[in-house]
Amino acid sequence: MSGLREILALRYGDQPADDPLLASSPEIERMAARSSVRRFADRPVDMGLIQGLCAVALAAPTKSDLQQRDVVIVQDTAVRARLDELVSGQAWVAGAPAFLVFCGNNRRQRQLHDWRQRPFVNDHLDAFVNAVGDAAIALAAFVTAAEAVGLGTCPVSAVRNRAEEVSALLRLPDHVFPFAGLALGWPAEKAAISLRLPLGATVHVDTFDESGVEQQVQAYDTRRAAAQPYASQRRKDTFGAGDPYTWSEDKARQYSLPERADFGAFVKRKGFRLD
Repeated sequence: MSGLREILALRYGDQPADDPLLASSPEIERMAARSSVRRFADRPVDMGLIQGLCAVALAAPTKSDLQQRDVVIVQDTAVRARLDELVSGQAWVAGAPAFLVFCGNNRRQRQLHDWRQRPFVNDHLDAFVNAVGDAAIALAAFVTAAEAVGLGTCPVSAVRNRAEEVSALLRLPDHVFPFAGLALGWPAEKAAISLRLPLGATVHVDTFDESGVEQQVQAYDTRRAAAQPYASQRRKDTFGAGDPYTWSEDKARQYSLPERADFGAFVKRKGFRLD
């Protein structure tokens, strides 16, 4: 598929007003058509390329120039094997030629205060949120840069499923925590464009407006079930078989079980105050 209008129409079922600047940019078209990759060719990714992509990603915006994000490139085979085990719910991860872990790092800021003998008075929830934001921005920038040179990527939030063990494996000190992993490699096939919620449900002007959102989600459910039906259904033993089985039903079933309920306690053990 080519053409920004066609890509956005497929992705959202609707599209923003035409703009000639957007339509004239091949990079914008590529970003609009991006997809996560979970099947990789048996081809290594050069370490120099990965490090160069890290440099590009870390040029991305960061809150107040605090630079509270680090990247761990997992290269040691034993460490990688153990990490693959820790995210075992994502079996396809083991097939990725390269794997990185993006970390939030509030430790360095605290070190600055120690070195400069200045009080650290912002020891509250915002310190954690700032590091999360910096890690997320760097991850997104890395994905964009990697895909620009033909690599495939897929973020892996499952590193937080067993955050304590991942942290110990990577030797992350206090106030440094795993935010997300990233599987990286050369795509084995072209991945499909995932359909997204209509822009009317997610883009607001001036004030938040969710009038009609239930109807918009229902319409999205219908469109997605027809175009991209799920290959399997979650928790059929509890909820039965959905017919049709929709996006909203899948997400409601996904979070009907506890997930990462211990992550807050882990973050506190890392030294963060969340009040």
